[in-house]
Amino acid sequence: MTTTYAALLRGINVSGHKRVPMAELRTLLGELGHTDIATYLQSGNAVFRSADEDESALAAALEQAIQQRFGFSVDCVVRSGGYLAAVADACPFPAAELEGRQLHVTYFDRAVDAGHLAALDAQAYLPEACHLGDRCLYLYAPDGLGRSKLAEALARPQLTKGLTATTRNWNTVAKLVEMTRV
Repeated sequence: MTTTYAALLRGINVSGHKRVPMAELRTLLGELGHTDIATYLQSGNAVFRSADEDESALAAALEQAIQQRFGFSVDCVVRSGGYLAAVADACPFPAAELEGRQLHVTYFDRAVDAGHLAALDAQAYLPEACHLGDRCLYLYAPDGLGRSKLAEALARPQLTKGLTATTRNWNTVAKLVEMTRV
């Protein structure tokens, strides 16, 4: 039996840095034994099927393969289509009423203790807001991520220490749910 997954690569193809062509990423995933491979955008979103059920092992294998092929490290988070759908369904914000650029999900490599956010005074950033979910964080940024003071605060090393995290806007979240739906 196989499962459909999404691989979320962090920080590739940004301003010419860590360039990973999507065709080469698809080839690499195929070389790792995965099937039904597709990519979305140039920002490191790949969907594939695998018999392996260990998301962490899948991410580690992809990270190692990218290091060997391209000569630089890239953090990856791999999640099943079922998980992605559950995250979208559990969104605490009215996603249908918002523009995709206003709502984001940060996916973490593991569960995040609420203590990570204890130092954050969320009230100081209103109307922006965030909510911790299952290995993810929902961020409402009405003026977009680039102008978000809350996103800037959430990215501080003391809040993200030891975590692998990668963020997608709601349009990408919805598209990945669609692509991984079987």
